[in-house]
Amino acid sequence: MPSPNLHPMLNVAVKAARAAGAIINRAALDVEAVRISQKQVNDFVTEVDHASERAIIETLLTAYPGHGILAEESGTEHGARDSDYVWIIDPLDGTTNFIHGFPVYCVSIALAIKGKIDQAVIYDPTRNDLFTATRGRGAYMNDRRLRVSKRTRLAECLISTGFPFRSGDNFKQYLAIMADLMPRAAGLRRPGAAALDLAYVAAGFSDGFFETGLSIWDVAAGSLLVTEAGGLVGNFTGEPDFLEQREILAGAPRIYGQLVPLLAKYSKFAGVDDKLRAGERVRAVDPAAAPGHAYARSSIDAMSPPAEAEGAAEAAPAAPVQRKLTRIRREAPVAPVEGDPRAK
Repeated sequence: MPSPNLHPMLNVAVKAARAAGAIINRAALDVEAVRISQKQVNDFVTEVDHASERAIIETLLTAYPGHGILAEESGTEHGARDSDYVWIIDPLDGTTNFIHGFPVYCVSIALAIKGKIDQAVIYDPTRNDLFTATRGRGAYMNDRRLRVSKRTRLAECLISTGFPFRSGDNFKQYLAIMADLMPRAAGLRRPGAAALDLAYVAAGFSDGFFETGLSIWDVAAGSLLVTEAGGLVGNFTGEPDFLEQREILAGAPRIYGQLVPLLAKYSKFAGVDDKLRAGERVRAVDPAAAPGHAYARSSIDAMSPPAEAEGAAEAAPAAPVQRKLTRIRREAPVAPVEGDPRAK
């Protein structure tokens, strides 16, 4: 039933999201019977994605036949081609989770007006959680107003991400990012549905989110939820024009400010010096860099204040940060290293 408190276009989007959610929940009762095809390595699409997308498009175009459509599976095949109003649809974000019965996936619908995201719906059918936002009117979860986390120290924060999974992705760079971030944060999580990750940042369930390789339908709705909940969204260098740049960083303002210096050198928009630093960092954490040896690294003080962590990231020289390295031949017994906290 439409909510009188929602923008009329948002009410239609909610109706579409719930219709798609009903299709997904029915299919989840017997997920092994769902037909699956592979778009590319580790990138799956199911008949449920297609059925969900059809239900969403039918609902939206019945109400607004003059609007445009940009959908993950059908692209711009439906709707008007030259409208200022474009619905951006991911009918099932987290398909890999869905086909394994792992209950973390959602429907994502956003409306862009002249290129700016104006309405957003993310619906989690497994928990019946509905996240909504209208530009300038706040973000909500099940009619409760959302605010991003109030935490200010990265060491206390839970950060979500998405691991690379395509053959062309930069796996080694992600290892370097994890090596930089994991000792500084309370935890790193990979739930597997970017739209829901962004909704959770808006709700304060996590404090930040970053990922590369995402498409506009993965981030459009979630980005409005975050900003309407008081958070910040941009690319890894902190620039706000991120929707089609295939890298995204979101978080509560103080945490966002501490993540940018850590991630900026890994951005495809980084300067030459930063890219050199990133390359050196990747080589430093690559276990294949020195075959036959294991390296014991002294850990970063995870409890340092955010200002110290941020300052260290900003002031890092072009050369790799000096760390204690103990080269251990695998066939020899490992001796404790003086000063290494893991030797205690």
